[in-house]
Amino acid sequence: MLDLAADVHARNEGDLVTIVVLDQASATSQGVTTQQRTSSASSSISSLFGVKSTHNALNNLANLSGQQQLNGQGTTSRQTTVSTTVSARVLRVLPNGDLIVEGNKLISINSEFQTVSLRGIVRQVDLGPSNNVNSNQVEDLEVRINGRGVVNDAIRRPNFLYRLFLGLLPF
Repeated sequence: MLDLAADVHARNEGDLVTIVVLDQASATSQGVTTQQRTSSASSSISSLFGVKSTHNALNNLANLSGQQQLNGQGTTSRQTTVSTTVSARVLRVLPNGDLIVEGNKLISINSEFQTVSLRGIVRQVDLGPSNNVNSNQVEDLEVRINGRGVVNDAIRRPNFLYRLFLGLLPF
């Protein structure tokens, strides 16, 4: 019978709070750029018996030239909608009664793993009847979503060595 009068709201360290994350963000960026690479090399001994260049001895044997040009066009558009619930544990109770909470959630679908981590400060008065709170009522909310798997591997940035060779080679 004591459970009938008990308050289920989180108020102590270790208590659980459910945070309902609903967030939308969008951004668009446009840019224009062009790229073209041209290189040529020819060699001859055209000045074996004639006038030799004293400025550059290599010009007597080879005629080297290279040119790089960059042209292109691109648009980046991103729209993100996050909708999830995460159970968070009260790490600390501040002197004014606010709760510092932190929670993690791991989702695995078809060899794709997604980790949702969040941290923030919740006022006890914002907690609903089922001990939940909306993300827009969490102060200093940090939400991190990291994924790994086949899709993430396919879209990651090329390694440093590949980018270095691409920048150095003229063709």
